[in-house]
Amino acid sequence: MSDFAKPTLDDVARAAGVSTATVSRCLNAPDRVIAPTRERVMKAVEALGYTPDFGGRALASRRTNTVGAIIPTMDNAIFARGLQSFQEALSKFGKTLLVASSGYSPAREREQMEVMAGRGVDGMLLIGSARPDSSVDFLRRRGIPFLGAWNLGDAEGYFVGFDNHAAAAELTRMVLDKGHRRLGMIAGISQMNDRAADRMEGVRATAERAGIARTQLPVIEAAYTFDDGARAFGELMALSPRPTAVLCGNDVLAVGAMQKARELGLGVPEDVSITGFDDIDLASVVAPKLTTIRVPHRRMGEAAAEMLIKLINKQPVERQIEIPTAIVERDTLGPPPVDHSA
Repeated sequence: MSDFAKPTLDDVARAAGVSTATVSRCLNAPDRVIAPTRERVMKAVEALGYTPDFGGRALASRRTNTVGAIIPTMDNAIFARGLQSFQEALSKFGKTLLVASSGYSPAREREQMEVMAGRGVDGMLLIGSARPDSSVDFLRRRGIPFLGAWNLGDAEGYFVGFDNHAAAAELTRMVLDKGHRRLGMIAGISQMNDRAADRMEGVRATAERAGIARTQLPVIEAAYTFDDGARAFGELMALSPRPTAVLCGNDVLAVGAMQKARELGLGVPEDVSITGFDDIDLASVVAPKLTTIRVPHRRMGEAAAEMLIKLINKQPVERQIEIPTAIVERDTLGPPPVDHSA
């Protein structure tokens, strides 16, 4: 064997003094091989640096035992938790996870779909449902099982997620119950992002039912950064009259808003209340601690893995699994400040 030649099953068999069939059994069904022979084979495997012919196995089984996940961004901490539990659950079924990022671009997501399809993934996890029909049709034509997560979708697809609209509406009702009537919102970018759009609409619709016209509720869309949250909060505070409560589409925007409030000399929640969404670790360590919506990311990742495995194995499965959210009331939400000008 030359210096750069890949070791083969034959090489391992010769080194261990056994047949290729015995080597194969040691790798695929080690319990069927007596211990001394198994140890001799595995020593040869390690010494030669042999790895099984993955491509050959895939061709034979029509399975690669890989699953793809395409997320909008690697920067958002909420996806890390869910993907970690998704991967842990997949590994119990012998699946390997491939992850790609679309940058919230439908064209880029489609490119990643094609790349993963070319690698023969057995199934695919996508985020939300906001994508062109042509991308969905591509996966269906290729016969690749897929599901959406982090939101719920239409009756045509499979989803494991939560109701972003309902969660935002519930938090808005709590803000209204505290006595606030001058609301503002810092939302995530809603283009091709059904989660951000649903949260925005949940706030607006709930406020409207309470008699607050949409024109009276300023909404600023901002990228997922502290600086963008701070900038948007500064714009809201420059309004007259300014909001007494600012609902943010995620915790990062909310913490950016809190930083800007300190710069402006505003107390939270004495002068202005601020709420978040997601309950990432940061929400419980900032001062004051952030009132937010807790999203059970780990449970969602586990449930998504279980559903996708069933789809891959052509087993019966529910179309949608809804993971409940909960309000976590901490210290950034209080009653509106007293208006001494009245």
